[in-house]
Amino acid sequence: MIKVALLDDNVSELSNMAQLLDLYSIEKNISIEYGVFNNGLDLISSLEKGKTFDVFCLDIIMPGFTGIETAREIRGFDKNAPILFFTSSTEYAYDSYSVKAINYVLKPVTKEKFFFIFNELIDQTHAVKQEESLIIRTGKGIEKLLIANLTYLEVMGRSVFYHLNSGKTISCNESFSKISDKLLALGCFLKPHRSYLVNMKYLDTIKDNQITLLTGDRIPVAQGKTKEIRDTYLSYQMKED
Repeated sequence: MIKVALLDDNVSELSNMAQLLDLYSIEKNISIEYGVFNNGLDLISSLEKGKTFDVFCLDIIMPGFTGIETAREIRGFDKNAPILFFTSSTEYAYDSYSVKAINYVLKPVTKEKFFFIFNELIDQTHAVKQEESLIIRTGKGIEKLLIANLTYLEVMGRSVFYHLNSGKTISCNESFSKISDKLLALGCFLKPHRSYLVNMKYLDTIKDNQITLLTGDRIPVAQGKTKEIRDTYLSYQMKED
């Protein structure tokens, strides 16, 4: 399922885009769900209410709130989702780079042009989705974290802290137990302590009730769990080999 947001103040343009998506879905046998918006404020409002989209197709020249302004707001919720601009003018091409748009398409949007663009987009999206990821909601918006980049997680109070291999830490308020269930099911995480989850990809040593990661971080192991943790890690290593 691919969820697409369509934004254009011109009803006929919106209808054309929706028809092209329906046609693309049928011919390519891909499930596509789309939301239709005739102004940017309505689209942003839907994101504020928790709606998410995998792709954003935006007109640029609109009265009041432009497509570029809408894209900047979108980036506050999702820093990575592909944004495609469909417009009748070339003058905003430079501005499109500031919001990391992946394509800038001049109208009219024909079937051939649309299918070519979406074929490329689907190929790129498919490649990214081969890597496991986690969607979290932070105070700054929605973020997609690649599982491969997570070194460990810890919970303090009501906050969960995601530690990345880049050294960056991202925090959010959510249920640590639910996150634990989701990540442990992947088979690459272990829970050495009630307040920690560790990505075994980064595990270096297990010694003296403590795990040392390749990053140098030290994670406590709960009393009596050292053998269980070692067995879990050994099983993981054997599967990897």
